[in-house]
Amino acid sequence: MASSDPNGDETIELLQAMIQNACVNDGTEASGQEIRNADLLATFLEGAGVEVERYHAAPGRTSLVARIEGSDPTAPSLCLNGHTDVVPISPDGWVEDPFGGEIIDGEVWGRGAVDMLNLTASMAVVTRAIARSGRQLKGDLVFFAVADEEAGSAYGARWMGANHPDVITTDYLLTENGGLHAGTTEDPTVSMVVGEKGIAWRRLRVKGTPGHGSRPYRQDNALVKAAAIVQRLNEYNAGPRFHEFWRPQVDAMGLDDEMTAILLDDAAIDEMLATLPNASTAAHLHACTHTTFSPNVIGSQTKTNIIPDVVDIDVDIRSLPGEGHDDIEAHLRAALGDLYDQVDVTVLLEEPSTSSRIDTPLWESMQKAVNNPFPTTRISPSISVGFTDARVHRELGAVAYGAGLLSPTLSAADFGSRFHGHNERIDTESLHLTTRFFHDVATDLLG
Repeated sequence: MASSDPNGDETIELLQAMIQNACVNDGTEASGQEIRNADLLATFLEGAGVEVERYHAAPGRTSLVARIEGSDPTAPSLCLNGHTDVVPISPDGWVEDPFGGEIIDGEVWGRGAVDMLNLTASMAVVTRAIARSGRQLKGDLVFFAVADEEAGSAYGARWMGANHPDVITTDYLLTENGGLHAGTTEDPTVSMVVGEKGIAWRRLRVKGTPGHGSRPYRQDNALVKAAAIVQRLNEYNAGPRFHEFWRPQVDAMGLDDEMTAILLDDAAIDEMLATLPNASTAAHLHACTHTTFSPNVIGSQTKTNIIPDVVDIDVDIRSLPGEGHDDIEAHLRAALGDLYDQVDVTVLLEEPSTSSRIDTPLWESMQKAVNNPFPTTRISPSISVGFTDARVHRELGAVAYGAGLLSPTLSAADFGSRFHGHNERIDTESLHLTTRFFHDVATDLLG
């Protein structure tokens, strides 16, 4: 029987090729073109004894499902979910080719290197390695290379869940994004994601009165009102609120007693975050403990010499566990004050926070897999401030975690800054560690 050991070098090569395919998803139906990465992965898995199917939600918006059937229908099943699309780039901010996939100083550079083509490539390599080994697992292993995660999953996991739920329904699921090291020398930890904040994207339509741009005095300019609305959203503080996983997350950081106490004190945390020297760390800790409002897109159908009568503001709102539609509306009213009645609010996307319990066989398998290279390290639960396809699989009944295993040299601040940012890259050590991690979890859980 051939060895089922996965090859991290294969992960590196596959990641480079996926980056070079440039499956950029800007939210429109014609973008993404994930069929390029689906075809690449199908070719990679070909001949390994894996059952592979492609699913087309729209032209070019293709997802791939590869399945290794288990021998025992009563055994647990596991899905490895990795998305194949990436977000757009701003070329001027990059010092290397964002779609070159080059290895520079031990790091693979390119859009998708951390979000999340690195994990998707690792999952594909593990799936092929297990299939090639001839090893008979008891439970089913499903590799789901999915389109459209970056724009809300309408052409990906949401479409699959509505049209082919039986294909992607499993007992357990692993997706992005865990594996960061923290803690102390005496109590080292690796964080795994057990839940995520909710999504409540809104479009605020601001109305005014059109007029000639040469006579702006005392006019009803929608853009001027929109500027005031954006400023109020930027200044609004929803106030801290601690969910059930916040205390374990803080405990796993390995901080001193004073800082730990501040992070667990809703009367003190905001003042501390406002003065924390590292802005990236402050932003992350704030997002973990607050409902956040980020006005990211503004648009007007007018020209330079016309006072606009309509301006749209798209706001990315991320809600804490337990908050729903009415809570979001209450936040908007509080943030905008007297300007609230001057906007029309449209829901663009709204889904509540979701999470999974940790008293599961999958959690135990993840702990074992981490202890293979790091014998004294314990895994700790955390909540992601972004959304993933895990929410779709939880609705289908799965216990879902964001998982991986990164290099101890990679800091949380550096890792976080690369998501949707310039100069995205991942070190090759992390790629080897994550590939081995997924292999060890799958073979331990599925038997």
